[in-house]
Amino acid sequence: MASLTVFKFPTAGGADAMLSTLESMQKQQLITIIDAATVVWPEGKNKPKTRQLYNLAGAGALNGTFWGMLFGLLFFAPFLGAAIGAGIGALTGSFADIGIDDRFIKEVQAKVTPGTSALFLMSAGVVLDRVSEALKGQNFELIASNLTAEQEAKLNEYFSESES
Repeated sequence: MASLTVFKFPTAGGADAMLSTLESMQKQQLITIIDAATVVWPEGKNKPKTRQLYNLAGAGALNGTFWGMLFGLLFFAPFLGAAIGAGIGALTGSFADIGIDDRFIKEVQAKVTPGTSALFLMSAGVVLDRVSEALKGQNFELIASNLTAEQEAKLNEYFSESES
């Protein structure tokens, strides 16, 4: 089962650092990265820069349209005004089926701000204890995930213990 997880980092380079770690873990067959995208918002810039991991929609990779629509909705639509309000409403309705609802949108918008970064990760086959161990010491916040409640609680518990 694939899961979509969003991590927020207090630095502009945090998302790329974690993605590099996860790619290394994929080579060890501890996680399967179906697709990923990063959002980097440099301090002093008006909007973030986005980058999709797989530029070509390969086997299992999400196409650029998905990421483009999601990031447009999260970071660029608030600047476009009321002229496209009805279209945005329809778009948010279609994303709700995969766990991207108004709460998710507002939470990501509030947390990913200038000077921060985020990693949007679509993954499967995670060896949770090994991946968690490898991510110890990386400073991040789990913003959203469609992991089961039990998996998400275990992940949050593990990282809150490792920070102590």
